[in-house]
Amino acid sequence: MTLTQETVPQRPGSEAHTDSAAAYIPDQSRAERKTSYDVADFAVPGGREEEWRFTPVDRLAGLFQVDPTDESRVTLDISAPQGVVIGEAKAGDSVFGSVMRPADRAAAAAWAGAEKATLVTIENDAELGEPVRITITGHSEQGSRPPRVNDHLIVDAGRFSKATVVLTHKGSAECAANVELRVGDGADLTFVTVQEWDDDAIHLAQNDALVGRDATLRHITVTLGGEIVRVCTNVRYSGPGGSAEAIGVYFADAGQHQEHRLFVDHETPHCISNVEYKGALQGDSAHTVWIGDVLIRAAAEGTNTYELNRNLILTDGARADSVPNLEIETGEIVRAGHASATGRFDDEQLFYLESRGITQDEARRLVVRGFFADIVGRIGVPEVEDHLMTAIDAELSLSMGPPTLAESA
Repeated sequence: MTLTQETVPQRPGSEAHTDSAAAYIPDQSRAERKTSYDVADFAVPGGREEEWRFTPVDRLAGLFQVDPTDESRVTLDISAPQGVVIGEAKAGDSVFGSVMRPADRAAAAAWAGAEKATLVTIENDAELGEPVRITITGHSEQGSRPPRVNDHLIVDAGRFSKATVVLTHKGSAECAANVELRVGDGADLTFVTVQEWDDDAIHLAQNDALVGRDATLRHITVTLGGEIVRVCTNVRYSGPGGSAEAIGVYFADAGQHQEHRLFVDHETPHCISNVEYKGALQGDSAHTVWIGDVLIRAAAEGTNTYELNRNLILTDGARADSVPNLEIETGEIVRAGHASATGRFDDEQLFYLESRGITQDEARRLVVRGFFADIVGRIGVPEVEDHLMTAIDAELSLSMGPPTLAESA
């Protein structure tokens, strides 16, 4: 059984609405999509393919080819507490590619262009008191293209460990990134990926996770910068009792394209997945895309899954595409549902705040901050949460002006 739903953006000034399932029907099961380490197995996208139909592929030509990392203009900074081993993995090592298999040409090109991967090993039973922090910064030079980055990160969380890893991208680059997350049996891993690129950066990423028996993964995606950002997150389970929470926030300005694609593959019984993404858009031609695919295979009895996407359009000229999909091959499940909503400010919320002496601009800002704070507050790293809310305030200033003293207080 295949259930689908798509929120269709309307002309500025009109209400968004949700079409029936007939509005969007994938041409094949999500499980049938091609994966390969060989770039030649993927044709250069033309924009009509299902997985590329929303993406401005004409501006991504460089990332569809195999080019080495411009190491002279890329900085990698890592800090880690005790209980973590930072190393490198190369093609041929058992951990290299143990979780991931490229699912599109950009991921395969990044795979071929990365001679090594950063390996973060969290020891068995380790419980980290502070997060592992990884920051990748691209440095632009006047009159030249941003540097090419092929980033490959492997996080191996040992059995019964508990850790948080924060990966941040900054500066200017054309970045093709692959991430492998192995969550050992009984482990608890929080992985945060933050895109705070400059306005000329392009970022295409594939994040693959394998969740062990009775293990917990929280995958958090934050996208606030970059000309084009596309993050594809894929989750599988290696044993029963696994739980995955994929949450994210994104804020698109004029001319920005931000795309987030999720695929949760339930092939193991008695596992849980919850997906929740929230986005805001402002400015002419701001465009966001959210695709949520959940596959419950015949063997995955006892599955409990739900996915939710909400988009808040702040100005005319912005567009949000939202497509949640469910494929269910067994009726022996606990729950399977999805929801999607795209719209403008809630007039009742604004009226409630204004009736208590709050100005309209202040009320609008408070509504947006509350919209994001629900997810940002789940990151669990106070300094990261504070930094992101400050960055969101800076984004809001573009359309609403700087906050007043009352709001800052």
